[in-house]
Amino acid sequence: MSQAPALLPLRRLPDLARLLAEPPSRDLWASALWFETTLAHALPRGEEPLWLPAGRAVLPLFHRRGRLAALTTPYTQAWRPLAPADAGAAEWRESGLALARALRFRPPARLDTIEENAPWLGPFLEGISAGGLVAARFAHTGRWVARLDPGAGWEGYLAARPAVLRNTVLRRLKAAQRSTRFDLVTAPGEGLAAAIDAFRAVRARSWKPDEPFPEFDPALMRAAAEAGLLRLGVLRDAADATPIAAQYWLLEPDRRRATVPKLFHDEARRASSPGTVLTAQMVRHLIEADGVRILDFGRGDDPYKAQWAPQRVPLIGVLLADPRHPLGAAALARHLAGRLVRSLRGDDRRRSPGKRDGGPSPGPPSSGSPHRER
Repeated sequence: MSQAPALLPLRRLPDLARLLAEPPSRDLWASALWFETTLAHALPRGEEPLWLPAGRAVLPLFHRRGRLAALTTPYTQAWRPLAPADAGAAEWRESGLALARALRFRPPARLDTIEENAPWLGPFLEGISAGGLVAARFAHTGRWVARLDPGAGWEGYLAARPAVLRNTVLRRLKAAQRSTRFDLVTAPGEGLAAAIDAFRAVRARSWKPDEPFPEFDPALMRAAAEAGLLRLGVLRDAADATPIAAQYWLLEPDRRRATVPKLFHDEARRASSPGTVLTAQMVRHLIEADGVRILDFGRGDDPYKAQWAPQRVPLIGVLLADPRHPLGAAALARHLAGRLVRSLRGDDRRRSPGKRDGGPSPGPPSSGSPHRER
């Protein structure tokens, strides 16, 4: 019997993972910038980060209450093993086999926030199965994306939006010219510090619950600014400069993509739709100044996202269980029973907008709330 690979308990990014991590300009969610910020500012209490060398890949994992899980948090937009850019099906299969060996005769593991159609996933799960484990998929959440036609520009993007949103944007933008000021921050310095303070202030006056890791977003913004990937927008009252909406986007210029992790507005100013106004101003800048072709409104099925971005990218989870282990057998039985119940009820596996994240332990929605405005 082959020996299970060693799990490395480290609270920093190991050299091998750093070597395999993508440049943040290409894939931010598989970059050293992302993992280092997460490890420093968003580690859940009682969870130990582990790094599993798996052939030419490294798997970022958590040790969570005696079980393994993907190294994901409520802020994660996508999870995958880290591997060389030229990794093919054989390498992905080998990484799955390595994880299966690490889980043999152990309690089940849970991976989540995985793009359902990711090219690496099929070979990876083949390796899991070859290692004697059962891989059971479940619906988790989704990301909402708008892909722009070349040359469409801001006008083309807006013209393709639903009439209700389009009319609201045009009406509110016109009114906002007289009553608000739009500030955009992209670089480190005093301006960034002031904009982060404004972001915090709007967050505190928003409808959102308390932030589980309040220092994570500011740390990520600072790191992204240093890398030239930050677009932080603040909408202020023109009369007294009070911030009334704030949001930040992260660029992946190699893919001409931008993602908004968080957006907030002052709930007391809801009637004037400051969140919608700021989102429109940010999107216009991203399209016209940054040449973005993919707008990603982040994880979570908040109803407003479908108005801004028509395509849902499903994110799934995978239960990995050894049927020879009592806890593995029990987990598989519960999973099958749950599927049967959902099938009898006619539940939609893809989950409709507005539902919370699926799976055994969903995270909170990760974005703000223009959809609550009128």
